[in-house]
Amino acid sequence: MHALRMTVLCAAMLAACSHAKPAPEPVAVPAPVAEVAPVATPEVKPAVPAPPEIPKVVEIKPTASIYFAFDQSLLTEESRNVLSGLVAASTAPGATIRIEGNCDERGSVEYNIGLGQRRADAAKSYLVRLGVPAASITAISFGEERPKMPGHDEESWRENRRDDVFVKAAPALSAR
Repeated sequence: MHALRMTVLCAAMLAACSHAKPAPEPVAVPAPVAEVAPVATPEVKPAVPAPPEIPKVVEIKPTASIYFAFDQSLLTEESRNVLSGLVAASTAPGATIRIEGNCDERGSVEYNIGLGQRRADAAKSYLVRLGVPAASITAISFGEERPKMPGHDEESWRENRRDDVFVKAAPALSAR
């Protein structure tokens, strides 16, 4: 009887289990998460010295330029007028003048240095005749080395056959 009871009990349990609904599995609901904006973190770079600042090129423009005919060092009437207009500033005490003779690219280097010097000397002589002290004037030739206009045509050559005249005023006296 004992065996029978056990069999009936097992059968009852199996029957009960087959009709019983299984317990639902617990569903894990994640807790609400507040959205947080990402924090901007500055990018850390190794300390590298800044490159040195490149100085700006300062182009010094002449006070005036005078022009010459091909292979000539004679002053034109226009050139004499330009130089005459510089006399007032050039005769002030302490003023200095620098005349740079230039040529176009035609001719040898040696010839163009000589021609540029003759052009600078012609302008200097004219200024001295107008009363500018010779000691305040420097005349130098650059030949074909400093073209004003690049090119290999008449327009470029005309611009490059010149004297550039730089007048530097005397420094102002400081009040004491």
